[in-house]
Amino acid sequence: MTQLTRRHIFTQAWPIILGQALVPLVGVVDATVIGRTGDAAMLAGVALGVTTVNLIFWTFGFLRMGVTGLTAQALGAGGGEELRALLVRALLLGFGLGAALLLLSPGIVPLALALMHVPANAAEAAHSFTAARFLGAPAALSFYVLNGWLLGLGRTRLALACQIAFNGINILLDVLFVAVFKLGPWGAGIGTSIAEWVALASGLWAARHVLGPGWWRIGREVTFAPGAFRRLLSVNADIMIRTVALLLLFTWFARAGARLGAVPLAANHVLMQFVSISAFVLDGFAFTAEARVGAAIGAGSRAGMLRAARLTGEFSLAGGLLFAAGIAASGPWLITFVTRDPAVQAQAVAMLPFCALVPLLGMPSWLLDGIFIGATRGRTLRNAAIVSLALYLATDALLRGQGDTGVWIALLASYVYRATALGLALPRLVKGVAR
Repeated sequence: MTQLTRRHIFTQAWPIILGQALVPLVGVVDATVIGRTGDAAMLAGVALGVTTVNLIFWTFGFLRMGVTGLTAQALGAGGGEELRALLVRALLLGFGLGAALLLLSPGIVPLALALMHVPANAAEAAHSFTAARFLGAPAALSFYVLNGWLLGLGRTRLALACQIAFNGINILLDVLFVAVFKLGPWGAGIGTSIAEWVALASGLWAARHVLGPGWWRIGREVTFAPGAFRRLLSVNADIMIRTVALLLLFTWFARAGARLGAVPLAANHVLMQFVSISAFVLDGFAFTAEARVGAAIGAGSRAGMLRAARLTGEFSLAGGLLFAAGIAASGPWLITFVTRDPAVQAQAVAMLPFCALVPLLGMPSWLLDGIFIGATRGRTLRNAAIVSLALYLATDALLRGQGDTGVWIALLASYVYRATALGLALPRLVKGVAR
């Protein structure tokens, strides 16, 4: 086996980095096309709509994460028909869950927004945006599967091509529907939903490119093999609980801003776009860790796993430092670009130093997530997320009298809590891998 090098890591990571940099553009574009209208209430409504959709859709983010780890381990163990069967199993699961979300959306959307305590002047915008986004639910969840499968195979350039198709259509339709046709929050939401169906089509094309025509034609007994399907569900169940815990954390962060009023809520949403970009870009190295660690474990190589963790860690640390410096330096200009509301601008600039610390403090937890996802250690990920959520809520309660400053300090602390919990579990993971 060829020894893993920094060049190998970067070659695999750079398409993921570019693709991941495009992922948060969904929220950035939605926020910008609405924010440049100068209406803080409408921007606040879209902010809560984005948070609500992220909470519900990314509850099923296990479809991406679980499939990546399982695919990488199958590849490390020799691949074969299991790579096709795994994709078909996961796609059936993803599309079915997405269709259920769409059918239940008339009840889910108003209930979810009620729990978010949407300000009265932002309620209409939040509802119309969120309802439109649910039209893309089956496609979005199915694309999670395809994206995870491609990343597990190390086919990062194909994953990038699919992400470019999605974001290109999303930007085009958002500008067309909102800026040209004046469809407001509903236009932003429906543009993104259409783009999600385009992403699904591009992902199916990528699967055909890798496996050839007719790749989905496999025996029923192979697709629904009890042991394989049970493992898929077991790994994904733990990762789902982990994802729900983290989404609740970020939902509580948005809710904490909403508690302070429309201006802090809108300002925090603007800053979270910078956090999202840094997190998604640095996830390029975490995703590389998923694939490399998973393949090493599938091959039974402890040395390969440790080297993958160390090299991806070096890149992650450098990236965290660069993003922290970049947000601090360019933040004021970026804030004025995203929103024209003077009150929102002033509040966002005041909270910018806390935002700039997120890439540095968040980087260890993001990388450790990748290592444990690649190892398919869903239970460890679940427990770490639950602990960090509980400690975050306690910290937020203690700092409630500090206003928006307390809201941001609690968020920063949550990253430290999660990294600590995963770091304490790392030696046991390493010990469990054959030499």
